[in-house]
Amino acid sequence: MTNEEQKAPAGGRKALRKKLLTGIGGAVALAAVAYGGWTMFGPEEVSTDNAYVGADVAQVTPLVGGAVQAVNVADTQQVRAGDLLVVIDDADARNALAEAEAQLAQAENRFGQTSATGGALAAQVTAREADIARARAELGSAEADLRKAQTDLARRRSVGGTGAVSGQEITDAVKAEAAARADVAAARATVQQALAARAAAQGELRANRAVAGGTSAGANPEVTAARVKVEQAKLALARTRIRAPIDGVVARRQVQLGQQVSPGAQIMTIVPLAKVYVDANFKEGQLRNVRVGQPVRLTSDLYGDDVVYHGRVTGFAGGTGSAFALIPAQNATGNWIKVVQRVPVRIALNASELKAHPLRVGLSMDAEIDVSAKS
Repeated sequence: MTNEEQKAPAGGRKALRKKLLTGIGGAVALAAVAYGGWTMFGPEEVSTDNAYVGADVAQVTPLVGGAVQAVNVADTQQVRAGDLLVVIDDADARNALAEAEAQLAQAENRFGQTSATGGALAAQVTAREADIARARAELGSAEADLRKAQTDLARRRSVGGTGAVSGQEITDAVKAEAAARADVAAARATVQQALAARAAAQGELRANRAVAGGTSAGANPEVTAARVKVEQAKLALARTRIRAPIDGVVARRQVQLGQQVSPGAQIMTIVPLAKVYVDANFKEGQLRNVRVGQPVRLTSDLYGDDVVYHGRVTGFAGGTGSAFALIPAQNATGNWIKVVQRVPVRIALNASELKAHPLRVGLSMDAEIDVSAKS
């Protein structure tokens, strides 16, 4: 074998080695570029399996107390808003309503009597006005008579020394003038009496109107108060029949027939399955590019990957889960260890998909947010 033939395989090995090194270098370079792009622009989606179905459930509580006469629903039963759930014994409520209605009738009767009295008093005031006018007219006539009597007396006295009139005529004129003066005084007293009578009638009328509280039964305070009590009694009677506040499924029913319930005690829960949502707990580092309105792809452990739900981000919690824990972490202590926090993200679900594949509160979900989409 010649030297050239021995050198040929060695040259081939070097060429192969060079190609391998070039390929590895290219792969490393591509990986570096990909990693740099991922680092610079971030991933196009973030996901978590720490997500659960939630709902704004309705707590059913009685507003009046009493013995339960009927329970019309059971756990897992579907109900619609307005359906009758529980009936409470309404005997006491009916008695209270009858008593309130009787008190209202009494108040209206008293107002009617007071109004009638007020009408009579108003007529008396009008009559007193007429008496005053008549008394003043009589006073005017008496004053005119007095002026005439004074004129006659003065005339006779002026000619009394001439003998044109007798002394008897002068005496009669003096008497007439005195009588006229007395009539004026009496007429003035009559006017004052009429004025006093009118003032008394007006005072009684004002007192009557103060008691009546207005010119109509609707404006009377006593009647209004009695009417309010009737409405309250009707409301208490209506509340003996407890109805579903929303559409949903009955859960945690805690009331039985014959049980004595009190106002505010929780007797059952209504879960609105058509309006459930998902709270996905993402790590704080995953939320850099998450925005309200971005689309979300979700799957549940209940149906598996064959059923995909589509939702949208609607909001973020006001704090991390640990911040609202019963015993929050005391990070200011000397033995602090950093723990990656999670922030609940609220996700609204598609109503038609929920109807086709209903979910239950508390079910586990996998959520994947498309952060490349604009909100």
